[in-house]
Amino acid sequence: MASSVYVAGLGPGVGKGTVALGLIELLSRQVARIGVFRPLVPGPGKDPLLTLLASRYPLAAGYDESYGVTMNEAAALVADGRREELISRIVERYRAVERQCASVVVVGSDFTDGQDEVHDELPRELAFNARLATEFGSVVVPVVSGQGRRTDLGAAVRSAYHSLVDLNATVLAVIANRVPDGVPTPDGLPVPVWTIPEVPAVAAPTVAEVAEALDATVVTGSEAALDRDVLDYVVGAAHVPAVLDHLTDGALVITPGDRADLLVAASAAHAAGNVTLAGLVLTIGEFPDPRAVRVIERLNTGLAMLVVKSDSYHTISAAGRIQAQLSPGTPRKVEAALGAFEKHVDTAELDRLLDVTRSSRVTPLMFENDLIDRARADRRHLVLPEGTDERILRATETLLRRGVADLTLLGDPSEINRRARELGVEIGAARLVDPATSPWRDDFAERYAELRKHRAVTLDLAYDVVRDVNYFGTMMVASGLADGMVSGATHTTAATIRPAFEIIKTVPGVSVASSVFFMLLADRVLVYGDCAVNPDPDAEHLADIALSSAQTAAAFGIEPRVAMLSYSTGSSGAGADVEKVAAATALVRERRPDLPVEGPIQYDAAIDPAVAATKLPDSAVAGKATVFVFPDLNTGNNTYKAVQRSANAVAVGPVMQGLRRPVNDLSRGATVKDIVNTVAITAIQARS
Repeated sequence: MASSVYVAGLGPGVGKGTVALGLIELLSRQVARIGVFRPLVPGPGKDPLLTLLASRYPLAAGYDESYGVTMNEAAALVADGRREELISRIVERYRAVERQCASVVVVGSDFTDGQDEVHDELPRELAFNARLATEFGSVVVPVVSGQGRRTDLGAAVRSAYHSLVDLNATVLAVIANRVPDGVPTPDGLPVPVWTIPEVPAVAAPTVAEVAEALDATVVTGSEAALDRDVLDYVVGAAHVPAVLDHLTDGALVITPGDRADLLVAASAAHAAGNVTLAGLVLTIGEFPDPRAVRVIERLNTGLAMLVVKSDSYHTISAAGRIQAQLSPGTPRKVEAALGAFEKHVDTAELDRLLDVTRSSRVTPLMFENDLIDRARADRRHLVLPEGTDERILRATETLLRRGVADLTLLGDPSEINRRARELGVEIGAARLVDPATSPWRDDFAERYAELRKHRAVTLDLAYDVVRDVNYFGTMMVASGLADGMVSGATHTTAATIRPAFEIIKTVPGVSVASSVFFMLLADRVLVYGDCAVNPDPDAEHLADIALSSAQTAAAFGIEPRVAMLSYSTGSSGAGADVEKVAAATALVRERRPDLPVEGPIQYDAAIDPAVAATKLPDSAVAGKATVFVFPDLNTGNNTYKAVQRSANAVAVGPVMQGLRRPVNDLSRGATVKDIVNTVAITAIQARS
C-alpha cells in the first residue's frame, strides 16, 4: 500500500499542481485524514498551491506544519555546506505530518521557477526530489511537460522514468501534461503513462493574475470579471475596423487609455455577442474619457477595466511572461484542472496502484467526492429549468468540466448565452432549449392533456402549461429526453415538485413520494426522512417513507438501520402518535423482514450506544441507527435544522424519493456547491 505519493515536476511550469490536486481529490474519497507536504516554499504563507490545498481539504496538518523549509533557509544551509542538515530538517518536518494521517501527497519543488539567483547553488532538482522521495518512503509520479512536444514526447517520458529509477526512486506512473492535440500517449514503459492535453482554462492566467503581475489599478470589475480567463492578447493601436477583425474569444485588449474609440468599439462587440472578451487594459497611465466610460457602463459588459503605467509594448511583453497558478482565488481554474485530470487519467487504475485502505469513517468531503465519482462513472443527462440563474450557470460550468453529467438548460438561448458572457462562464457543451419555441412543445401538450383529462385539461390549456419551465423539464424526463431534473433555485418547492406528482407519479407499490436529507457529520453520514414534503403522514405513508429512505441510503453506500422515531421508546409511552409509529414499524417489518428496523424509539436511544444499552439492550438498531424516520414534518424539519446548526453538519437535500424518475428540489438559498451535489445525486438516482 502506498501511503505517500511524491509528485515531481521535471522543470518549471509543467503543471504538477493539476496532478497533485487530482491525486488529493482521489485520495480524499478513501481516507478521512490526508496530508500534503511541500519540501520547499518561497516563504511562509506565500505558496499559492499549498494555500489552496490547505483551504480546500481538511488536511491533518495546517499550512505552517505542511512544508519543510523556505527557499532562503535552504539556500543558507547549502551555502554553508550543510546539505545533509537541510535533508534532515525536511525529513523531520515530513515525519511530523505523516504521523497524523493515513496518506500524504508530497508536491516537489521547482528550484528554477522564478526563484532568486542565490538558489542556483541548491542540489540538482531531480536528484534532490528523488532523494527526498526515498527518505520519505514515497512512490513517485513524475510530471513531464508536453508543451510544444509533437515528436519527442516519448523520449522525454522515458528519460524521466529511467532518470528517477537510476536515482533509486520507485516510479508509480508517469504523467505528461499540457500535451498538444493529436500527440499519442507514449508506450514501452513498465508503468502506466497518461497524457493530459493543454487546457486553456487551466494554463491561461485570470484577469486578476494579470492585474497583480502588472501592478494595475482596477477601474471597474467585479470578482466575476476578474476571474475571467485570458486566452489571448490583442494590442489596440490601429483604427477600429482593423482591431475588431483581430478580436478573439478570451482576448485581453491592451490599448492606450486615450483611445476611447477602441474601448467603446471593443465593449460594443462584446455586448453584442460578436466576441467574448476577457477585459480591457489601458496603458501609459491614462484614464479614459468619462463620456466614453458612461457609454461603456450603459453597455453593461461585465468586463474589468485596468490601468497600467507602462506603454503598450512593455505591457504586452510583461503580460506574455505571466504564468497561471492554481490558488484559492481561482476556483474555476481549480475545477477545470480537476476535470482535465479525471478525464484523461485512468483514476480507477491509479486507485488500484495506490491501494489505499478505505477509512471506516465517512467525512463530508469523502461523501461529496464520492457523489461526483459515482455520477461520472455512469454519466446521465439532466435538465435544469432555471437556465439564466447565475448559480445554475456557474454550477453548469463546474459539472461539465468535471464530467458529472450532460445538461440541458431551459430558457431563451440568447438570454442564457448573454448571461453566461456577462459572468465569463463556459457552458458551450450544454444543450439550450426554449420551451416557448421548442418543437417538443406540441407533443408535450398532447401528452399532458391526455394525462390530465380527468381534470378537464384541454389541449389549449396544456399547450400553455407545458411552456412553464418546470412542466417542460418534467415532460422531458417523462419522455426520456432527460434522465432527471433539478430545479428550485428560483422556484418554490411546490412549483418544482407538483409537475412530478402530476406527470411522473410514484413507483408502483409506493403510496407517497417523500424526501430525505443526507446529514454529513464529522465522521459519518446519516439519513433523515421526511423533512420537507409530507406534513402528517399516516401509518401506511410513514412505512413507505421508511422503506424509501432505506432504499435511498443503500443506493448511496449507507447500510440502512432504520429508527422509527417517537417521543416514546418501546412501550414506555402511549398515545395516538406513538401508536401510529408502532403500526408503521409493523408494516415495515412485514414488507421487509430483512431490514433492521426499530420503533417506536427516541432519538437518543437510536443514536447513542450508552442510552441504547439501557433502554433497548437487545436491539440491532438502537445506538447505531443510520436512517432516522420522523413522525411528521414539524419534527423532521426542525430536527434537521437543529442538528445542522448545532453540530456544524452539512445537510445535503432535500432528495426526493419514491418517484418513478428523479426530480429534486433546491433551496432558493442554494450555493453553487449545493447545486453540484444535488445534480450528482440526481444522476446517481437516475441509474436505478
